[in-house]
Amino acid sequence: MYKRILMLSALAASLAGAQAKVRLPHIIGDNMVIQQASDVRLWGTAAPGATVNVAVSWSDDGYKAKADAQGKWQLTVKSPKADGRRLSMSFGDGDGAVTVRNVLAGEVWVCAGQSNMEMPIKGFDNCPVDGYNDVVAGARADSLIHFVKIPGVMSMTPLDDADCEWKQCCPATVGDASAAGYFFAKTITRATGVPVGLIMANKGGSRVESWLTRENLEKYTSEPLDSAEMVKKFKWDFHRPMLWANGTFNPILRCTVKGILYYQGCSNVGDPGNQYSDRVALLAKQWRQAFGLGDIPFYIVEIAPYKSGNADGTWSAKLREQQLRASRIIPNSGFVSTNDCVYPWELNQIHPAQKRPVGERLAWQALNKTYGMKSIWCESPSFKSLTISNDTCYVKLDNTYGGMNRMEGIEGFEVAGADKVFHKAAATYDGAKGVTLTCPEVKAPVAVRYRFKNFSPGNFANMAGLPLIPFRTDKWDE
Repeated sequence: MYKRILMLSALAASLAGAQAKVRLPHIIGDNMVIQQASDVRLWGTAAPGATVNVAVSWSDDGYKAKADAQGKWQLTVKSPKADGRRLSMSFGDGDGAVTVRNVLAGEVWVCAGQSNMEMPIKGFDNCPVDGYNDVVAGARADSLIHFVKIPGVMSMTPLDDADCEWKQCCPATVGDASAAGYFFAKTITRATGVPVGLIMANKGGSRVESWLTRENLEKYTSEPLDSAEMVKKFKWDFHRPMLWANGTFNPILRCTVKGILYYQGCSNVGDPGNQYSDRVALLAKQWRQAFGLGDIPFYIVEIAPYKSGNADGTWSAKLREQQLRASRIIPNSGFVSTNDCVYPWELNQIHPAQKRPVGERLAWQALNKTYGMKSIWCESPSFKSLTISNDTCYVKLDNTYGGMNRMEGIEGFEVAGADKVFHKAAATYDGAKGVTLTCPEVKAPVAVRYRFKNFSPGNFANMAGLPLIPFRTDKWDE
């Protein structure tokens, strides 16, 4: 009899849920992570004019909202501080209820960009990620990491929902998580003990314009916004403007998040002047305004070395230069260099396998700048100044943290004279003088470059093991 009562009760609850008029977007569902200690937005639809009541397991406070004439409603709830408890939320309108279970309070980060952010732990075809088996074998210990993948969908108009599902990391699911995002989350969780939720809203091959709104594209660009013109100009759908913003990113803009991780740029190689960095800054502003959470962190990943048609070309190097500029003109931003995150045989591999250091370096940016762990060294060394004396160049660097990883055997520096022809330079490092460069072929140097090529991985790093960011002191081939 007792079993029967339990079965009937379960059936009644199931039927009530199925008949409930309250509807939630897919991103509000079982296994989700809500931003800890915040006013968390919740929303959905119900019968027009209906009152939606929300009960949460961590508080006796009740919350309610009234659906408008279109049946849409939204409210905010006070979320608890992260403590690892499994939480639940119930949504009802007097005609049944919907309950969301296995919820964690933690830190919610958006993984945005193109394929190197999208690239999952299990990799793409012929594009492996280092450490797959190790990650899967250890995933049971990663239950505090949850993720949701927003499907890549194009739309001419902004969509409010996406067919997605939150997953808790375990051996069966972790292979689908963004590799860069997962290694970021694992480092954050290890350092703070706090759960992390990853919202993966990205699209392989997309340009920065793919994520801008119609309003910003009309105001700041000459991109085609008529569907027929888009198809005519861009053979590949992932290059088309606005469509991915509407279909893939707009559904998450009501979420309460901590920050954004941005790994994109390959499809904008060749953009003129400061166009790319200005548009990334515009995008950061657009997303921040849409989320309505102030200047949330925006951390940028440098595109990795790649042949891009000619290993010695500089078009990809110029894009990396623009990414660094973007990080410097965007408030509350940061930059992760990946100059050393490729193997020699990955010359033609646009999806390099080393995603662990990418995620970890993003986490170091966040731990230092967002979470206040100032003992974490997070910056790559970068060019500071150039002094030339006769035939010798002296380069000073920022962010060495007290030194570099080598004094000799430094590769990648070049110098040029007035003829603008660059030659390989011999380099030594001295903390006081910085990098000293000489080159027998250049008696009167005027310019210096470091790894300023499409594919030129470096071996020069600071005390944190972070690589020197490629640079040039000239602007000759603009």
